[in-house]
Amino acid sequence: MLPWLLAMLVVNPRVIELAAGETHLQRPMVIAKGSRQVSIRGNAAGSTLVLDAGFEGSAAIVVEGAEDVSLSGFAVRGNRTELKSDWYLPVKEEAFADFYSGNGIVVRESKRVAIRDVQFRLIRAFPVLVNQSAGVTIEGVRIEDCGTLNPAGRNNTTGGILLEEGVSEFEVRRSTIRRITGNGIWTHSYARSARQAGGVIRGNSISVVGRDAIQVGHATGVRVEGNTGSELGFPVEYVDVEHHGVAVALDTAGNVDHSVYANNRFTDVNGQCIDLDGFHDGSVTGNSCVNGKAAGAYPASHYAIVFGNNDPAADSSHIVISGNTVQGFAYGAVFLTGSRNTVENNRFLDVNRAHCGSLPLSAVCNYAVAEQPDLLRSGIYLAGNGGRPVATKDNVIRGNVITGFGMAKNGVAAGPGVGLDANVVAGNSCRDVP
Repeated sequence: MLPWLLAMLVVNPRVIELAAGETHLQRPMVIAKGSRQVSIRGNAAGSTLVLDAGFEGSAAIVVEGAEDVSLSGFAVRGNRTELKSDWYLPVKEEAFADFYSGNGIVVRESKRVAIRDVQFRLIRAFPVLVNQSAGVTIEGVRIEDCGTLNPAGRNNTTGGILLEEGVSEFEVRRSTIRRITGNGIWTHSYARSARQAGGVIRGNSISVVGRDAIQVGHATGVRVEGNTGSELGFPVEYVDVEHHGVAVALDTAGNVDHSVYANNRFTDVNGQCIDLDGFHDGSVTGNSCVNGKAAGAYPASHYAIVFGNNDPAADSSHIVISGNTVQGFAYGAVFLTGSRNTVENNRFLDVNRAHCGSLPLSAVCNYAVAEQPDLLRSGIYLAGNGGRPVATKDNVIRGNVITGFGMAKNGVAAGPGVGLDANVVAGNSCRDVP
């Protein structure tokens, strides 16, 4: 069968072996609604699907309304010829799968789909995009040089693996993501949509990304463990500073509960280590973010760990932060809000690299300094607002090592309306490091 004709067919046969060499596409290959037990696999000599310059459609391969689908052992090369695009983010809560075109593989409303050992290069949008599906496994994929920038030259979140609008029972494991403009691996749902549920993100390697390494958005029961990463928020010029889209090693958004971030290791984070906006009833243990270069190498450096409650359905409570190591961040180690949280036995080293609290006051230290003078100069700062006002009490802050500029005096501090005596603060070692 001619390659161009294959690309236009709705795929119904159960097993398709791609031709050796390159197959050029102008339209997607589609695994049609109602298909079952379908396998597309690469030839032993190597198979590459190529999106031609005139390609029109959602992705090289689209799986829609199918069950028991396997995609394995081939490569997809996109048609990215320049980094800038017209894309920023979808508007009016449009699904990402409806908004972006020219993806690698798109899976929609399907069950039990496995994507294994597939390689992606030069994809303009998302190499893998999964929408409203269940039982999805993404394993051993390799993604390099993917994603685009918005018209201003900042990242538009593209380039990695996205699971959106209520994906359940998913696994993303043992994959490699390098040199992408946006997020590495992330989940996303709008507030009106079902949350992601029952997922595992494990053993992946993510390096040189413009935004987050891993983001868990609007989800329940997700385990993020044993991942590694480096050079997050690089190149520096890709960081979306206009929209405060700094890089985060482990990010959170929406309402996220009963989830675990454990034993992940990151270096050179030009932003935040862990953002917990909307995270509650979960644990963050044994992770590390280490910045070993001079402070100037991380111009978007921020707080290391940040609590937040911007989602009205999520207050920061019953979170365990234990056994983590963070080193070399511009401001404090933990911005803490909410109640009944535990921050215990962590190593917070070389924080406040911006030297907030010294005179003369620098531009990077002047945020809210009149209202909250301890905000940026403290190791652990207890605040009464993480997006919405909240009572910050009954927290346990114990056995932490906190070092950095001014930490002997400002190791643990509280903002307006928050009393340290309403929390348990004991056995912390706070000392100065120039």
